[in-house]
Formats: sequence, C-alpha cells, structure tokens
Amino acid sequence: MKSERKFARVVKFYSNLLVVEDLENGERLLCKLRGKFKKQGIRPIVGDIVEYLHIVKNEGVIENILNRNNELKKPSVANVDQVVIVTTLEKPQVPYDILDRFIVLVEYENLPIVIVLNKVDLLSQEEISEFESIYGKLYPIIKTSALQKIGVDELKDKLHGKVSVFAGMSGVGKSSLLNAIDENLKLRTGEISEKLERGKHTTTAAELLRISSGGWVVDTPGFASLEISHIQPIELRDLFVEFDNEKCFFPDCLHVDEPECHVKRLVEKGKIPESRYESYLKFLTELEEEQAV
Repeated sequence: MKSERKFARVVKFYSNLLVVEDLENGERLLCKLRGKFKKQGIRPIVGDIVEYLHIVKNEGVIENILNRNNELKKPSVANVDQVVIVTTLEKPQVPYDILDRFIVLVEYENLPIVIVLNKVDLLSQEEISEFESIYGKLYPIIKTSALQKIGVDELKDKLHGKVSVFAGMSGVGKSSLLNAIDENLKLRTGEISEKLERGKHTTTAAELLRISSGGWVVDTPGFASLEISHIQPIELRDLFVEFDNEKCFFPDCLHVDEPECHVKRLVEKGKIPESRYESYLKFLTELEEEQAV
C-alpha cells in the first residue's frame, strides 16, 4: 500500500537530514531529502512547511517544500508570525539606538514587532515610564522579569499559536525568559560579564522549539548582524513608523535640512521622541557615507 503524503514543519536542519514535526499528530520524524532538491539548488530551512512520506518507524523522506509566507535571512527562518525584541535598561544597558536598529531590521522584513522590556525589577517607575513614552504608541510592550516571574503569563499569551523569533543583544535574558515560559525547554543561559556588560552568546544554531502552552519560538543568536547597508536612505525613513513622510513639502524629503519638513516639526513639538529622530539621523549618515565610498 502506498504511503500517504503528510504535512510537517521543519524544526531543525542538518546537512541532508531534517527533524520535522507532523502538523496533525505532533509526531517527530527524521527525514531525508530527495536528490532532486540538491539538483535544483533548493534548501529547506527551519520553519518550512513540507510534505513527507513516512518510511519506517520515525523516519521519512521529504517530497515537497511549500511556498513560504516570508523568510528571514539572519537567522534563517521561514513562515515567521512575529519578532519579539528583548531589551534591557540595566545589566546590560542597551542604548536606544541599538533597539532602534533591531526595529529597523524587522520593519524592513515587514514583520509584526513585540517589544519586551526585561529585568524591570532593576528599574524605577520613572525609567519604565520614559521607555513607554518613546515606544508605547508604536509597538506592544510587555514588561518582564524572568527572575521575579513578572509579565511571563502576558508574554506566554502573546506567543500562543504563533511562530516567534526572539531577537536582542546578548545578555538581555532571551533564554531565561523562554525557560520561565516553559521550564521543559531547559535552554542554557549565559552569565553577564560585569566588566564588559555584555552577555556571552549561548545559542549557536536556529531551532524551532514548541512551547507547551501553544506556539513556537526560534531560539537563535538573534539577528546575526545588525548591518543595515542593504537599506536605501529613502527606504529608511519609512521604517520609522511614526514619521509622517507624506506631509513634507518635498516627496523625497529625508528630514535633515529640507525646508517645510513636517517630520522635523513633529520632533520640535515633541510628538516624535528626540531619541528616535537621533537614531534616524545616525543611521541615515551611516548609509550615505557607505554609498559615497
């Protein structure tokens, strides 16, 4: 009797072997790739939905890779529903422009963003309020402490039924948060270097992890690079979602020294936070200098 094709999600990828999880019964199998994929130069990635044939025991063979809804390059993940950017204001103190750089990279991929402000047990209400005044109108913010179990249930609800990529600087507590959400994950966590105030990378390769309460997370080193050189200056302004580019006098206004710039007026009135505008100018100068070389 001929085996029936089934659908599964790729949760881990080796050179020619895939660990997949059946979408219907949750069974995990180790699947080989047909030779045709190599001949056609097609390579599956974590998050792909595939068709497979069950061969024997927990082994199978991949017959087809379905079209992707989206694809992140670094980390290499397909069919992502949202990116959870984890940041901290203490231990380590992540500058706002670093958070803005993460935001720009995710906005460029046109993916929904959730911001997690972790280690809030180390912060004053004033510090939290300032952070919320900058980002609260732009993106959902979840305030958490993996140590004190603050905001863990709220974050768990946000992850339910979705494929989420966690991103953020080393040491902000991504793995600790995931362990707090589901203790069965048992992810390794790095120690913070007091001298460098940077964490040691503890995650080495993309893997799709199922959360017991529902949903998937990709435990990766986050965005392997914060490089933005692939973005054009005119594109950059659209990645700052609070900029009202359409109301500027010049349609190609870059909001630097052009006359009748609506965005600069919004900054002067305090409707666009200065830190966000400063990040924009910093990134714009960086892109223009690279293109001038």
